[in-house]
Amino acid sequence: MSDIIPGMKHAYDDTRQHILDTGYRMMAVKGFTSVGLNELLQTAGVPKGSFYHYFKSKEQYGQALLEDYFRTYLAAMDSRFSAPGVNGRDRLMGYWQHWQDRYSYDCSSLNCDALECLVVKLSAEVADLSESMRLTLRDGTNRVIDLLSACVEQGQQDGSLPANDARQTASALYQLWLGGSLLNKLHRDGKPLAQTMTATKAILGIQA
Repeated sequence: MSDIIPGMKHAYDDTRQHILDTGYRMMAVKGFTSVGLNELLQTAGVPKGSFYHYFKSKEQYGQALLEDYFRTYLAAMDSRFSAPGVNGRDRLMGYWQHWQDRYSYDCSSLNCDALECLVVKLSAEVADLSESMRLTLRDGTNRVIDLLSACVEQGQQDGSLPANDARQTASALYQLWLGGSLLNKLHRDGKPLAQTMTATKAILGIQA
C-alpha cells in the first residue's frame, strides 16, 4: 500500500520477530507441543489478537518459526564457509568443531536444552504432527546439506579434501552429527559428539 504510515512496517516486523524469538527460546527447551499458546503470549507480553494478526494458527506459527530459524542458521553457515584465506577442509572442520563445542556440555551443571538445535529438538516430534512443519524441516536440512556439499567440493578443488561424491559425504556427515547429538541428549557427557568428531576425521581422511 502506498499510504503506509512511516514506522508502521518496522513495528509490525519487530512484533512478529519478537513472538518468533520468544517461541524459539521456549520450544528449544520444552518442545513444540509442550508450549501452550497462552504461555507463549504471556511470556512474550503479546495479546492473543496480535498473535492471530500474524499467524492463523499455532501450526502456521511453528512453520514460520522453523523458516526463521533456518534463515538465520543458513546465513551463519554461509558466512562461515565464505571466510577468506581458509581452505575447504578447515572451513568444514571449523563448522563441526563449533557444533561439538556448542553441544558438548556437562549437563549436571547446565540446562541441557538451553542451546538446543531445533532440527534435533523438533524433527521427531513434529514430523507426524504437521505436514507443513515436516516439509519446512526437510527443505531446511536439504539446504544445510547443500552448503556442506559446496564446502566439500571447495576442499576437493583446493586439494585439502580427498576426491569423492561431495553430496554423499555431506549427507553422511550431517546425519552422523544429528545422530551424535541425539545420543548426547541421552548420555549428557559429550562423549557421543567426541566419537562423532573422530568418525568425521576418519571419513575425511584427516589424521587425528
